[in-house]
Amino acid sequence: MEKIRTEETTQITNKAKTKLEQLLAENSRLKEILISSNNESEVNSSLKEWSTYELQKNKQAYMFYKNEVSGRKIYEKLTQKETAAIRILDYIDHSNIIYDDLNVKNKRIINNPFKILWLAAKYGTGGGKYFFFADMLELFRQFSGTEYPLPSKQQVENWMEKHPSGLDENIIIKRGKNKERIINIIIELIDSGKIKSRKYVFDHDMTHEKKKEKVNEWWNTKRFHIKFSARDPEMLNRMLNYSLDSETMTVLRDAEKKGIPFFVNPYYLSLLDTDKRKKSYADSAIRAYMLYSRNFVNEFGNIIAWEKEDIVEPGKPNAAGWILPTAHNIHRRYPEVAILIPESMGRACGGLCSSCQRMYDFQNGNLNFDFKSLIPNEKWPEKQKKLLNYFETDKELKDILITGGDAFMSSDKTLDELLNAVCEMAQRKRENNKLKSEKSAEIIRVRLGSRLPVYLPQRITPKLIKVLSDFRKKGSEAGIKQFIIQTHFESAMEITPEVKKAVRKIIKAGWIVTNQLVFTAAASRRGHTNKLRKVLNNIGVITYYTFSVKGYMENYHSFATNARAVQEQIEEKKIGRIPDKYIDFLKSNQLDAGNIVENINLIRDMENLPFLATDRNVLNLPGVGKSLTFRTVGITRRGRRILKFDHDTTRNHSPVIEQMDNIIIIESKPVGEYLRQLSHMGEDPDEYKTIWGYSIGETEPRFPAFEYPEKPDNSYEENRQPVLV
Repeated sequence: MEKIRTEETTQITNKAKTKLEQLLAENSRLKEILISSNNESEVNSSLKEWSTYELQKNKQAYMFYKNEVSGRKIYEKLTQKETAAIRILDYIDHSNIIYDDLNVKNKRIINNPFKILWLAAKYGTGGGKYFFFADMLELFRQFSGTEYPLPSKQQVENWMEKHPSGLDENIIIKRGKNKERIINIIIELIDSGKIKSRKYVFDHDMTHEKKKEKVNEWWNTKRFHIKFSARDPEMLNRMLNYSLDSETMTVLRDAEKKGIPFFVNPYYLSLLDTDKRKKSYADSAIRAYMLYSRNFVNEFGNIIAWEKEDIVEPGKPNAAGWILPTAHNIHRRYPEVAILIPESMGRACGGLCSSCQRMYDFQNGNLNFDFKSLIPNEKWPEKQKKLLNYFETDKELKDILITGGDAFMSSDKTLDELLNAVCEMAQRKRENNKLKSEKSAEIIRVRLGSRLPVYLPQRITPKLIKVLSDFRKKGSEAGIKQFIIQTHFESAMEITPEVKKAVRKIIKAGWIVTNQLVFTAAASRRGHTNKLRKVLNNIGVITYYTFSVKGYMENYHSFATNARAVQEQIEEKKIGRIPDKYIDFLKSNQLDAGNIVENINLIRDMENLPFLATDRNVLNLPGVGKSLTFRTVGITRRGRRILKFDHDTTRNHSPVIEQMDNIIIIESKPVGEYLRQLSHMGEDPDEYKTIWGYSIGETEPRFPAFEYPEKPDNSYEENRQPVLV
């Protein structure tokens, strides 16, 4: 509290004062209120009277503010001025409330937006920073009726075209040269004995050209890329043609000293541009995932679990209200679905993503890249039975998501055994239901979470496809209706000819491929996500979620504000919105792999859509689940917005949801700072100026094809749906 009092008496900087003076010059009534008031209560009272008067001109908008009505239809009718009035009133309603700021360990924040503004205007104090006043300036511009026009479809498509794809001919040629350079490095590593292997050796009489041919053969196998992955900063930089600058290398070396794992395979490294002359890269979203930030390195070792339901104590309910059989193998927040993490190579990944949602588990060693330690031991089969019994005996579970780590990091044999066990469990659950008067939910959806189709498409081998195809057939006979590979493309630059081929193999095996994008700062550039949606649809992948970055200061560099997530949803994703007339068709053709590409393309052609907007923009909230339903109820002195989230009312939740309070998230960076970061990437901040007005979010409804099917029969061949006509 002493620090807060000190901040109140601290003079604001000249830079902040300039922005404050601009705010007061544009808003004479606001200036009068601030200067004439004797304390914050008088300021709040005057602003509340003014805002209420304006908002009550629209009864529905006022009822929305009072939480008497809700929903997306009303939300979408709010004007920019009404949205601003609601934010002003929410600031006042939440004044003097103390919040824990988990971005800054053990710090508590008193929410007093208009006290900070009043102290600055009247005394030049209050501790407000430049981005605080920048946000206030835009708030009152919005409240005064300033309307920024939304971008046209043509403008959105122009933004999309700025971003290349990994299927572009010039990109393929450039990456071919990268591959050749990396192959030469690997030849030197083998010849020098720096990397030793019984499998990867050359005959003594081999010429350099013959060695290149041999390595090109090995390149098409998963094991080769695992063996020659870069595991330290020096090898990483060498494979990138020494293109990393000194600042980046310092951060990476510090990461190595801290014990942060490195693991990037040669194929994925060949995707990166190594031109040292560039200030920004088309592959920035890939780089942000592979190269660690200073904030991440500083925080590693002190990262706390974002998803509170992942913290499990034996015999006690987790934060979502579920009692789980083990602490690390099953994660659950919803009634219908639970995650299964097997004790196998599936606890590793094809690479470590810098903003991984399970970084807490990597930090604690539950997930790692020590492959020998991850080989299933003799105790695993018994434990697997126990874990699957949890799914079998639970009355509500009907959806199993096998992930890790990465499901495809498991060997074909291990994965086949697990899937067969899942199939047998689903069949027993189905048969037991016939003997019960009170029926339990049956397993109708199986998902495998894997980024290997992106990181390492060489993993999608004929043997793996046979495992998937066999399970598709047996699982259908056991009542399973949906078979999904849930993957994670971050950029259209990750979609290569190898990836396209791998995805087609998976689809041919009867599995749908869906994508979850993490909306990092680099991925949030105008048009970037839309371009990804378009190219994914081109190869037969449908988009599932677009996740805001979660976590605290470790993800500071990657974080794109939730205002940007709403802006992207409303201004950019809208050009792929599917007309309602297709809803019934999509419900009846739920995730049909047989005709997925044809149906995507037919709807796109008939409606002239660049892509199908099937994903939802959401944030994974601690305990509550996925949602983008929020109101901005405060702002810190630095300009970091304080958001109050509610759960997604469009889906089922644990009964404890009714006992939970709203979730407060204090964002890790101000909107203004996020825009400055974009400018460093070569973006024009003026193209994002509507972002300031997005202070309310409402979760989108789930795409109909992602709903659970209701038909009891499930013969794969009999239930194949025809192409849309």
